[in-house]
Amino acid sequence: MQDHRPELVDSALRALNASHADLREAHNKWQARLRSTSHPRGERGYRVMLGPPEQEVERQVGDLRCRAMLWRLPLWPDLRWEVLCAPGGTAVWNEWLVRAPGAEPPRLSSVADLTPWSCVVDDVARAFPPAAPLPADAPSRARLALTAPVTGERIVAHFTWGLLQFTDPP
Repeated sequence: MQDHRPELVDSALRALNASHADLREAHNKWQARLRSTSHPRGERGYRVMLGPPEQEVERQVGDLRCRAMLWRLPLWPDLRWEVLCAPGGTAVWNEWLVRAPGAEPPRLSSVADLTPWSCVVDDVARAFPPAAPLPADAPSRARLALTAPVTGERIVAHFTWGLLQFTDPP
């Protein structure tokens, strides 16, 4: 997220009483575990890194059944880190930030309401139907095509790990 919103990353670090060195160290540890040949894969690896999830639910996605595991985050109390796992937990299909169960989504009635870090993919998709997913431009990124309600202008919302970073055009 540093790529798109360094000022918000700086603010988040202050809120967490952390430094850029702490950020780099946490990132390096995360990456080392993900790339390690001895670190457990799939669901088990996330349990080792993040501890037990706050919630686990079975979910149907099209014809596929999967397990969604959700972890609480100190920086975003209304969001959860969600990991979708294949049956058996050996493969991870998706990981990103989602709205916490029961948390009220932000009011998104116009494109002007789409401010960075204010909403997740599902919030935008529900607020601007029919939003259409576009091919991701990186593994951690998602994009949605939507139409501005009043002007009919085509907008692309860009997300990193499921959290809105910017819209194009702004």
